[in-house]
Amino acid sequence: MTTTENDFNDAGVEAPEITPRPVVGALPQYKAGKPPAVIEGLQAYKLSSNENPFPPLPSVLEAIRGQESVHRYPDPLASALRAELAAFLDVPAEDIVTGAGSLGALNQLLSTFAGRNDDGTADEVVYPWRSFEAYPISVGLAGARSVQVPLNEDGTHDLEAMAAAVTDRTKMVLLCTPNNPTGPVLTTAQVEDFLARIPANVIVVIDEAYEDFVRDPGAAGAVDVYRRHRNVVVLRTFSKGAGLAGLRVGYSISHPEVTRYLRITATPFAVSQIAEHAAIASLRHHDELVERTQALVEERTRVVNGLKELGWFVPQAEGNFVWLALGENTPEFAVLAEQQALAVRAFGTEGVRVTIGEEEANSRFLALCATYTKGPRVS
Repeated sequence: MTTTENDFNDAGVEAPEITPRPVVGALPQYKAGKPPAVIEGLQAYKLSSNENPFPPLPSVLEAIRGQESVHRYPDPLASALRAELAAFLDVPAEDIVTGAGSLGALNQLLSTFAGRNDDGTADEVVYPWRSFEAYPISVGLAGARSVQVPLNEDGTHDLEAMAAAVTDRTKMVLLCTPNNPTGPVLTTAQVEDFLARIPANVIVVIDEAYEDFVRDPGAAGAVDVYRRHRNVVVLRTFSKGAGLAGLRVGYSISHPEVTRYLRITATPFAVSQIAEHAAIASLRHHDELVERTQALVEERTRVVNGLKELGWFVPQAEGNFVWLALGENTPEFAVLAEQQALAVRAFGTEGVRVTIGEEEANSRFLALCATYTKGPRVS
């Protein structure tokens, strides 16, 4: 490392280096989806962040347009939103804790229940991998140890292996359905069988960030599962289906055994007044949101069918994205997409996740795939 004049104090003595906690150096960095390249003659599309290509509903925009109280702190409990959610989901408002997106809600759970103990030992958090990129970062920052269980070849959770990975040091298990970035859902039977094998004092978090796009009738409904199991926590967000990603509003649903501690550790004022009003308006116009998400589901079906017609293997796609297990060809495909003014999300040499976007963007993506000869073939 090169020493500069800024590395010395006023007395000319070399200043001690400012360093973070040791765990920070071991953490992977979160990589947000890249914006698309500007290519002359082509409309650029960002398909790299699982964003909803549609803006919030007009009624939602109208609800927040007149908000002028941003000089005041918001209600730290987001009481109005929790009451609206309680009526919408038929759950007690006391069982809902809001956060800055579902990730904010997850971070509250981890900071409350999983970390490093007084004797220096680390709790363990079991989760599938590959899954949501923030999991290892959040678990590590909480001071806990990640126990990553590889997915099955078809992109589904290996629940047998995950159950076997649970030990007396396990404080939490994360289930992601649909799994990001691969797409498959967990069924009710799978989740119930899994829970029967997990100790009642281990928290099982069911992350349903993409539940608005699920159409599989056998998919596990996390809210129904939570009603039957005291150790189950549901994570949801308004970022995806409702198109409120920039406002950062999500929530967890759990029983009082969990929420009484979450309220102690919750980040104060995590949900702004504008975000709360937008979320409430989204719930009150849910029928309109269903129509909008259905349009994306139909585009997803068109894309999946198009890929299958090419002979490509596509895991079950129940989110607003598709997964291509391109392996070592991942970087090459991402570059080719960039040359077509499409930003996709490449994961090392594992695969590419492509968000379902505007119709033209999806068609251009399919056209690229039709000319690419190294796609993941059906075996």
